Amino acid sequence: MITVKLFGGAKKSFSTDQIIVNQDSLTIGELLDYLAKNKPKNTNELDTNNLLVAVNGVDSSIMGGFSAKLKANDIVSIIPIIHGGSTRTKFLIDNKTIEIFAIKNQGSNIEFLDKLREKFQNIVIQGISSNFILNPSHVKKIILLSLYAQKNNILLSKKLETDIIMRFAGTNQIIQAIKIVGVKNNQDFVIIAIGKKLLLDKLFDYIKPFLTTLQKNNQPFLRKKFNISSKHLDAASSKTPLEDLLTERAAVLFR
Repeated sequence: MITVKLFGGAKKSFSTDQIIVNQDSLTIGELLDYLAKNKPKNTNELDTNNLLVAVNGVDSSIMGGFSAKLKANDIVSIIPIIHGGSTRTKFLIDNKTIEIFAIKNQGSNIEFLDKLREKFQNIVIQGISSNFILNPSHVKKIILLSLYAQKNNILLSKKLETDIIMRFAGTNQIIQAIKIVGVKNNQDFVIIAIGKKLLLDKLFDYIKPFLTTLQKNNQPFLRKKFNISSKHLDAASSKTPLEDLLTERAAVLFR
């Protein structure tokens, strides 16, 4: 028996938030095919190209993606991702809207971030050094881990934003995480914001003059920083091995 938990638009596709599948030894791809064939008529189609699929709270891409084998009593979470337009990078996980903003160097970046948090107190705001962001998909996978931890009361710290920075740094030590991946003065950085759409729109309007683009190739830096060799990459059964190895490190942290 496999338990499938449905979030966001996936709930509308099946008119429920949970499905019990009385089959074992399916792959994730086979499970999605099964769900598609048994979807109620006249409901929204499930876009399998824009899903995050987690197995027992772990991103399935780490386990081999759609070819990953499921076993009895696994809990599979299916979370549709909504992408923003070309000028904004945002997505939806479990009815929470998340947006990524690349900020050009403001000189006193730490002070800039503190002022944002003070002005937008109803938004979860975390700053990450641009050097530690591989791509938007990397961010989505880390945020999925943190939100899952929050929902299941297993955050690495009391605050969601602290859990996020610790997972990007690959450490369960708060001070170490801030030292490794935290915002530094006189460098570009990235803001990860979680909140209601209306509030995120206001945040976007406020920081629009300070935005830049995420076009930096951080693969060599991240491989060296986290000691990821070519052998590690070759051994990963994934189309995005570095991204998934970084996510795997973030997933295995414990308090």
